[in-house]
Amino acid sequence: MTADTRLPMALQAPEGLSRRARYFVEGHGLRVPCRDLTPFREAWLEHGIPAAEIDRAMAFQTRWGGLALPPAPAYEGGPRVLETDVPEGSAADGWRLPAGDCRFSMAHGFMIGPGGEFGIDADHWTPLHASTEGWVEALALADHAGYWARTITKIKGAAVEELDLDGFEPVPEVQGLVDTWWRGEDSLIAVYRGTASGFDAPQCLRADIYGGLDAWGLGGN
Repeated sequence: MTADTRLPMALQAPEGLSRRARYFVEGHGLRVPCRDLTPFREAWLEHGIPAAEIDRAMAFQTRWGGLALPPAPAYEGGPRVLETDVPEGSAADGWRLPAGDCRFSMAHGFMIGPGGEFGIDADHWTPLHASTEGWVEALALADHAGYWARTITKIKGAAVEELDLDGFEPVPEVQGLVDTWWRGEDSLIAVYRGTASGFDAPQCLRADIYGGLDAWGLGGN
């Protein structure tokens, strides 16, 4: 029996990710078939969708389409598979792209904003990270920190607002907007505000504190 040479032997992570995120994608992700959007182009143009937005959707599909990653720590695990569809919006409100179906039936969806932001569409649009790369970096960092931390503390609601971040610095690669990561002397803190912001529900704030990390656990990018 000969190998099917049409299939890649290993998943190659998109360019522009940190080393940690590349290892995460290539070690834990897989690429599944996704739709070619080319046949939809003319129909979308006829429905008034700008050519630039269709091109943006096709570029997203080329870069991310079909990428399945392990569940995210929040948002019921995140998208099942990264894949986009018909752009949604208007010239006045801006255009967004679906980012992939939810893993479960949920009251929000995952979207890519006008500037490439990765976020959720709940009661209103809430960008979580400045890019899809930021979302993937956050997944990779959660996996990395969860493996190396000696302790993991989960807090919710008002206690999140009382977190003392003095001495912590934001982790730049996650490109946090509503959701942020913070690096301290021996710990990492992930703050998830998306659900609270998207549904105007402060009680849904949550944070994960990864303690007892050495230099590798804190960095490793």
